Amino acid sequence: MKRIIRGVLYELRLFFTAQQFFTRVPVPAWVGFEPDWLHRCVRYFPIVGALVGLWGACVLACSSLFWPPAVAVLLSIAATVWMTGGFHEDGWADTCDGLGGTVSKARALEIMKDSRLGSYGGLGLILILMLKAIVLTSILAPLLTEMSEAETSHVHQVLLGWTLMAVVWAHSVSRLAPVLLTAVMPYGGDPDHAKAKPLAMRVGAGQLAAAALMTACVAGLLMALLAWIGWPVPTLLRCLMWSSFGAGLSTAFCFRWFTHRLGGFTGDTLGASQQLAEVAALLGWLAVVHPVTWVRW
Repeated sequence: MKRIIRGVLYELRLFFTAQQFFTRVPVPAWVGFEPDWLHRCVRYFPIVGALVGLWGACVLACSSLFWPPAVAVLLSIAATVWMTGGFHEDGWADTCDGLGGTVSKARALEIMKDSRLGSYGGLGLILILMLKAIVLTSILAPLLTEMSEAETSHVHQVLLGWTLMAVVWAHSVSRLAPVLLTAVMPYGGDPDHAKAKPLAMRVGAGQLAAAALMTACVAGLLMALLAWIGWPVPTLLRCLMWSSFGAGLSTAFCFRWFTHRLGGFTGDTLGASQQLAEVAALLGWLAVVHPVTWVRW
């Protein structure tokens, strides 16, 4: 019994370590910290992402009661950026600065370590935040313009539900991208000067499988929720499938990009991979909820 309790406490410590590293949310004092935990806690990245998405979904739901879709979406994005301290957005901006131009690997790594924001980083940050906002607004806003007031209200409620699930899922599945890259790529920078040395180590197959299982649990919870409220589960399955496909494609792109330019990953590129996977997942979700006229899934 004591062994089981110790195992549960250890897993809780790993979860809180992931939460502490990637969010502003405080953790209990008894958790403590060991550098090795940062390497082992990667299995909980998708769960932490789901919690970040849940926070953004709550802000989106509350904001939708008072303001139009675009305003609610921007407040939701701002809330998630605040909760994570812009951790992944910073990695994306640094990656754009370092890899945006045609410079050597050594010069790219030097640029990425510079805390100043360059033109490539600024443009990349603006574009990816704009794309997130536009995609989420497109999911949330009805396409039909000529509807009765009752129909409009119902459609808004339905689309709000799909948008809330999209936020949670995109934040969760996108956290799997960095885990996958650390499992299949070597570290491309200088391990002695890495911001988080444990993350400079390659992730084993067991950790990757555990992270994938956590992501699947999030999907299962969404399906259980949808079945409980009586909404169409097959539609959700299509959303999950195409958003996962989009996240997978973006991760494959990151693998090729980082291998070609750096020969591996760095902490900044892992943040960039999460941002690209999040946007790709949202685009896949949008393609199912609002398909173009010549596409019917």
